[in-house]
Amino acid sequence: MRAALLHGPRTLRVETTAAPQPAAGETLVRVSMAGLCGTDYSIFSGERPVRYPRVMGHEFVGRVEAVGAGVTAPRVGDRVAIEPNYSCGVCPLCREGNRNLCLTRTAIGIDVDGCFAELVRVPSRCCWLAPAGVADEDLMMTEPLAVVVRAVARGQVRSGETAAVVGAGTLGLLAVQVLRARGARVLAVSRSARRFALARELGAEVTHAIADGALEEVARDFSHREGVDCVVETAGTAEAASEALELVRPGGRVVLTGLPHEPTAIRFFSVVRREVTILGSMIYQDEFAEAMRLVAAGEVRTRRLVTNQFALGDIERAFAAHREPTSIKVALTP
Repeated sequence: MRAALLHGPRTLRVETTAAPQPAAGETLVRVSMAGLCGTDYSIFSGERPVRYPRVMGHEFVGRVEAVGAGVTAPRVGDRVAIEPNYSCGVCPLCREGNRNLCLTRTAIGIDVDGCFAELVRVPSRCCWLAPAGVADEDLMMTEPLAVVVRAVARGQVRSGETAAVVGAGTLGLLAVQVLRARGARVLAVSRSARRFALARELGAEVTHAIADGALEEVARDFSHREGVDCVVETAGTAEAASEALELVRPGGRVVLTGLPHEPTAIRFFSVVRREVTILGSMIYQDEFAEAMRLVAAGEVRTRRLVTNQFALGDIERAFAAHREPTSIKVALTP
């Protein structure tokens, strides 16, 4: 089979390798379409070290090619979306239901080989049957959508509430749609206005560029009260956490999904004085089914976010395109 092997930072070659064979409890999936995200780029650039050589990629949909011993579902020929994080299942966190927090969680495309290849081997429990009639182009982003579904659920957003989304990348534009599907009015906030037309098309009622300042005033005008009920932060920067706190009302909720590694300056006096609830949201637990339902029902339009598509042999061009300001989601087809 052909696979894109990363041999070191920015040393990426498409090579012919032996096809993996599924062991007991595993499924071999032929990749139909894969998404390239910021995590993949951080691995490609060397910012996030991995064990080399490594096949990257964790957002994908495909068809079952073969199954290992003891696997009754999925079956050969089934079309599946893949949940690319799996836990040990036996630690206290896993046993209490917090498998997304498992300290020995395995990530496909990071800890083990991923989907920037024609074939990938995964645990069968990671395979979700694709809804009939839903195209690969729509299901490819089930994984990031599941991240957002969990974040919105963590924020306990209710119909009729006001919400703000900080960031207008893939997660932010998905969050706008999930919040609208919950019946919330949505304010989209970003450093750049270049995606605001798309954000409004996808359900944002109001958009605002952070460079224009006055976040508290914008939130008050939008909500007709002291600020919005809930803020979903998707930008992943230290500044975004502080910006979220400027938007939220006293007694409101802030959900952080980004993963900034630098120190974050938060005025905790304001958090205490206003009784703001700050919640972290880490990937997903059981949100894949709801993510696929939202896509199948047309409540979330993921295909609108795919701005570039490349063949596997052009993967270096795909990584270059990911860095372009006009790019939202880059797709690969083996």
